[in-house]
Amino acid sequence: MTIALETRALTKQFGGLTAVDSVDLVIQENAIFSVIGPNGAGKTTFYNCITGFYEPDAGEALFYGKSLVGLTPDQVTYRGISRTYQNIRLFANMSAIENILVGEHACLRASWLEAIIRTPRVIKEEKDALEKARQLLNFVGLNSLGDQLARNLPYGAQRRLEIARALASQPRLLLLDEPTAGMNPHETTDMMHFIRRLRDELSITILLIEHDMRVVMGISEQIAVLDYGAKIAEGTPAEIQRNPRVIEAYLGSGAASGLNDAAKQPA
Repeated sequence: MTIALETRALTKQFGGLTAVDSVDLVIQENAIFSVIGPNGAGKTTFYNCITGFYEPDAGEALFYGKSLVGLTPDQVTYRGISRTYQNIRLFANMSAIENILVGEHACLRASWLEAIIRTPRVIKEEKDALEKARQLLNFVGLNSLGDQLARNLPYGAQRRLEIARALASQPRLLLLDEPTAGMNPHETTDMMHFIRRLRDELSITILLIEHDMRVVMGISEQIAVLDYGAKIAEGTPAEIQRNPRVIEAYLGSGAASGLNDAAKQPA
């Protein structure tokens, strides 16, 4: 199998606090891989080290064998990695389709001078970008809402729009940060199906941070557990459910049965 993302002893410190502590992960291409752990475990910091928001203090992050360390967020995007955020970060006063067009910037090749003088290449790129944005709106189920301001969309639609904007840069790896946060059970089930569809139809690798155990156990092929910045366990959903260290450090007493119940619930 091809390795999409690999981290080797990845470490990030803030003063005397080690937020990410020598984390080793290997994520296979086209996998759905989840990172779980309590609040403050270092999950989002781990994402930030991969996507160029933070530079690691030690260790390595490799994307298809090439280092990501030292790259800026836009350079990471050009490499083929995109992400969403725990708190939705749409351009609230722009329309849905305009938000997606912003995400397509990484795919545009015309220079600023060509944009000023309106060369044929610029005109064609803009036309193609608009068509692609419409296709993405349709793919995420928002085709009738393209002209709506992002702030006026229902919560679940905003989540899908943020994913559409992330997809606009044509990523090979998509990092989702709590995509079902704040959703009701029906919306959560829909999002689970949608995440599987992203992987299956677009052939992209999914790295997921999520607190909802039904989501994690229902769609993940591999799971890594962080606690105080360190990886304390990794395995399949069934292995994580049985891991006593995970139960003690993260899930608490009586959680094993709760995990089993979550895994048995239909998606």
